[in-house]
Formats: sequence, C-alpha cells, structure tokens
Amino acid sequence: MNDDVARVLGGDQRAISRMMTALERRDSAVAPVIKELDCKTGNAYTIGITGPPGVGKSTLVDRFTGHLRDLGLTVGIIAVDPDSPFSGGSILGDRIRMQRHYLDSGVFIRSVSTRGQGGGLPRIVKRYGVGQTELGIMTVADTVVVALMPESGDAIQTLKAGILEIADIYIVNKSDREGADRMAAAMRAMLQIASEPQEWEPPVLLTQADRGLGIEELWEKVKEHRSFASAPADDLGQPSLLEKRRSDRRRAEFLESIQEELNHRLKARIENDPTLRLMLEDIAIGKREPFSTAAELLEEKHIAGFTFLSGEGESLP
Repeated sequence: MNDDVARVLGGDQRAISRMMTALERRDSAVAPVIKELDCKTGNAYTIGITGPPGVGKSTLVDRFTGHLRDLGLTVGIIAVDPDSPFSGGSILGDRIRMQRHYLDSGVFIRSVSTRGQGGGLPRIVKRYGVGQTELGIMTVADTVVVALMPESGDAIQTLKAGILEIADIYIVNKSDREGADRMAAAMRAMLQIASEPQEWEPPVLLTQADRGLGIEELWEKVKEHRSFASAPADDLGQPSLLEKRRSDRRRAEFLESIQEELNHRLKARIENDPTLRLMLEDIAIGKREPFSTAAELLEEKHIAGFTFLSGEGESLP
C-alpha cells in the first residue's frame, strides 16, 4: 500500500491536509493515491449545512460537532469560505469559531475557499451559502440542512421560489428572537402542502446554537432521515434514496471532472497559441461575437485534440 494512502487511512491529519491541498492544486502526482483511496471510501455519512450569511452556521456546526463527539463519533468538517472577487483572498473565519476542536484527534477541520469557481463550489466541496449553490449541495450531501433565522425576511420567499425539495431538514436558528415561532409555523404549513404522500416531510426545528439548544433534536432528525433514505424504495429491488443520491453524486463528479480538465487544458492551449490569443483579443474589443466564434473554432479545428468532437486529430496533452 502507498505510504500516503496508509497515512490517510490511519487518520494522519497532516497527510489528509496535504492530500487535499494537492487535489486543489491539480497536482497530477495525487491521481494514483486518489484512485487507491476511492475503493475505501463511502462509509462516512455526509451532512450538508447551508444558509444565508449571519444565520449562525459555524456556531451550529461547532455545537453539532461537540454533540457528536460526546456520542463517541468522529467528525470531518469541510468549511467553505468565499474568495474575495478582487484579491482572491478568503476569509476562512470558520476555523476561528471552531477552535475548541483543534486539539481533538477525532475532529478534522479544513477551511477551503471557492477559488473563484462559480456557484461557490471549490474542488473540495461541503458547505455553501444560500443561492444557486443549494442545487450543488444536494449532490454532495446525504442529508441537507438549511438554516434560517427570524430576520431572514426572504426566508418564506425562498421557499416559494422553488427550493422546497432541496432541504431534508430546516432550522430556524436564533429562535429566541421575535418572530421565530411564527416563521417556523408558516414553513411547516408550506412544507406539509408541498410534500407528497409516502415522501419525507422535512421537519422545521427551532435552535439556539450559541446556547446548544435544539442540537440534540437536530441529530435525532438526521438519524430519522438517514433511516428513511436507507430504506428500500420498494419490494422490486429498486435502490433506496440514499443509494440513488450517492450514485448520482458519482456520476456528477465524473462529468464535473471531465469539464474541469477540459477547461484547464483549453485555457493552457489558448495561452500558448498566438492565433487563439489574437482571436480572444478580438472578442474582448468587440470585433468578434463570442458564441459564433466558439462554434467556428471547434468546426475549423483550430484547437487540435478534440478528437471526440471532430472525429480526428491528436489527443490533448
């Protein structure tokens, strides 16, 4: 067994961090290690927690982690912070709010930035803010938790906008504030109407993460959802909801990997091809229209190597 693989499987947190850094940097040397690790993954249960800024997600994760550790469970946290659109820097503030877990060998914490990727998805993804990225979190989590708060004036509008199917559990955090009970009642009424018979009806919980209130109930609901999602779909051997989600996840990861690799190689090709650079400059100053130029580019095979598009040519380097 590869030494790096052995260290990762043994829970060496430095080895895990190095592996994640190499993966984010697209280090080709990590590919054999990832391939060897892949067949040993899939045992962890992934919980995705999302919500608007200021709702208390980090405090919620901190308290939830403490509860799971009290139960003797090990926890891995991937906290996603947004990049600055100007400097490329990342806040990475989640680590500050989770300091008490740093010395716990049963907790792995890694803050990663989005590194400019659209929709808030870095190469290693687990947690997002409210927006289009809820659709993304569905593809990486076994149970999705959406956290809101009474001051979220857009919370009910968000539900009306068509994301009822996204969350498995809803939380109204900071529930000591005025309007929390009304908000929770309104959400429950909407979800009850939207849920189909025999389907999971997402519960709406009241929490005060800073005081640890509601955390135990959240864990109980996560376990209930896991049991529901793991149950066979029917007596005909159809996959369970959990099996389907995980299969869909692997398909999505495969397609995304292809897209990322093609994008990376295409950018490198443009940077090294004077003709393509000139074409890009023409587009930038309005001499060319981008959509038709892109079609012409592929048709005329200016970029050699798209054999699966043109039917001939060299492979991309």
